[in-house]
Amino acid sequence: MNLRSCTQLAKNGDFFRNTLETFMSELQRIAQTLLGLMAKLLKVKMEEMEELFEDGLQTVRMTHYPPCPNPELVVGIKPHSDGSGITIVHQANEVQGLQIRKDEVWLPVSLDHDAFVVNLGDILEILTNGIYRSVEHRVTVNSEKERISIAMFFMPRPGTEIGPLTSLRDPQKPPSSGNTGMDKFVNKYLAHYSVLME
Repeated sequence: MNLRSCTQLAKNGDFFRNTLETFMSELQRIAQTLLGLMAKLLKVKMEEMEELFEDGLQTVRMTHYPPCPNPELVVGIKPHSDGSGITIVHQANEVQGLQIRKDEVWLPVSLDHDAFVVNLGDILEILTNGIYRSVEHRVTVNSEKERISIAMFFMPRPGTEIGPLTSLRDPQKPPSSGNTGMDKFVNKYLAHYSVLME
């Protein structure tokens, strides 16, 4: 079955919707578990993290990168960091392309059929007062194979104020940023991201 065929989607819409809803529900559970473990490592009250992300925004982006005979001339997605708390990525067809920047060098992210990639986003960097850093990454294309990825972005619920968690505020280390409303943060990020992708 050609998954990009509109006729297939029309014929199998319930199947795709149910599968996606199940997938999103399971990833929500995984995200909450990961956030809880991070809170524990940071010695932060679990409730402080849970309150922010419970019933939070959850978005999905499914991306198809067609093969390109000259991959060095194009970029699948330009370098950026995610505006989420965390992003869970499924590299659906196991074609290399996701890279992270470390010490000014682009490194490929290893492919593992049985694993997800978890990116820490800008919101988590703000909440942890810079203890956890947002990951700059990009996507390259393959000269011979298409690449398909599914990314799930997890953010605090709308109307929430985000800033360094109370238990991580320290007079010795002033907050890396002030508090801001979630809605304002998302609008600012989307404006920046749309310019970045031009």
